[in-house]
Amino acid sequence: MKHSHILPLLFCIFFSTFFLSIQARHHSHTKQKHSHSHKSYETSQPPSQNYSNPSNILDVRTFGAIGDGITDDTESFKIAWDTACQSELAQNIILVPQGFSFIIQSTIFTGPCQGGLVLKVDGTVMPPDGPDSWPKNNSRHQWLVFYRINGMSLEGSGLINGRGEKWWDLPCKPHKGPNGTTLSGPCDSPIAIRFFMSSNLTMHGLRIENSPQFNVRFDGCENVHIESIFIKAPKDSPNTDGIHIENTNDVKIYNSLISNGDDCVSIGSGCYDVDIKNITCGPGHGISIGSLGNHNSRACVSNITVRDSVIKYTDNGVRIKTWQGGSGSVSGVTFNNIHMESVRNPIIIDQFYCLTKDCTNKTSAVTVSNILYTNIKGTYDIRSPPMQFACSDSVPCTNLTLSDIELLPNQGDIVHDPFCWNAYGDLQTLTIPPVYCLLEGTPRFVLENDISHC
Repeated sequence: MKHSHILPLLFCIFFSTFFLSIQARHHSHTKQKHSHSHKSYETSQPPSQNYSNPSNILDVRTFGAIGDGITDDTESFKIAWDTACQSELAQNIILVPQGFSFIIQSTIFTGPCQGGLVLKVDGTVMPPDGPDSWPKNNSRHQWLVFYRINGMSLEGSGLINGRGEKWWDLPCKPHKGPNGTTLSGPCDSPIAIRFFMSSNLTMHGLRIENSPQFNVRFDGCENVHIESIFIKAPKDSPNTDGIHIENTNDVKIYNSLISNGDDCVSIGSGCYDVDIKNITCGPGHGISIGSLGNHNSRACVSNITVRDSVIKYTDNGVRIKTWQGGSGSVSGVTFNNIHMESVRNPIIIDQFYCLTKDCTNKTSAVTVSNILYTNIKGTYDIRSPPMQFACSDSVPCTNLTLSDIELLPNQGDIVHDPFCWNAYGDLQTLTIPPVYCLLEGTPRFVLENDISHC
């Protein structure tokens, strides 16, 4: 009877052992399939959706990127982008990991995508090194382009290094020699980052250095939020505008530091509802609206605010610049609570903007009206007047309002007089220096023409 109890027990043990061995072999086979699929990324085959891990993070190295600063990782980034863009998950994160340097050629990352997308740059991203290394068939006007994207964040603690030094030294660029002499020859230089016809965009936390031309540009975009970014290029690097917006609305640029060789922020035609706050700008050319109206074009800009910012060691402070011959208007602009430090032209409106010596006088102009300057204080470079309002002979500036302005020379004790030409406005408080040159009342041009509608 004892043996009859033992036999069923041995049978159970044998069956359990046999079943577990089968399961182990099956599990091993599954791992081999996964390893084979991972290998397919290295041969640039389109990956399947199975490679989105539970946290929805897509590391570009999983798609074959090397990140050694030598290998071209363009195709791996494209595959990672396509995988994230086609995913139906609510959010996918493309990770550029810390400790690696990835080279990417001129590329357009295209939408629309199925869900939200984050490009998280914690490492370094670079283009080919200079014009001679740039592939002949690739665009020399732009490097990283994001096209028709709705709902994207470009963020991280890493660096986007434009490697612009060799582009700045092209013979066509202003030389460091006497009189900024230039020579003829190819002059195209790529914009580092460009968003085109996109919406609901965020940039946060990145460092962008040494762009060949503009660092970041937005064209035809809506709902843009830029927060805590650091842009840097030498003060003599040509056309390295920090952030440029064109035909773009609902823009917020906050808590950022921009140091470069051109405008820290430049606002082009077709922009409205723009709020710039807590920016440290300089060296560079300051914060500019324009240039507008070039080649007799129509330009409309409205509802722009620049506030709570510092501008230092720049050629200009807050500037509005338009070409003669243009049309349209700039209106509803507020510059508030801005500290200037050794700025050559702290406050300037220039409706005679021209880059050559042979610009001719024209009767039409982009109108400039309803501009408020309040609580602007600091020091100016004595080579220029602290305030300049150079308005069109035929289309005067109107409704310029100044309040709580105090600008003193950074050297010596002589306070220079402001300059006005055909500028109408009002002083709400006494200013330093006093602005006696503003004209009072409403000019006949405004009474006879409707300039409120653009």
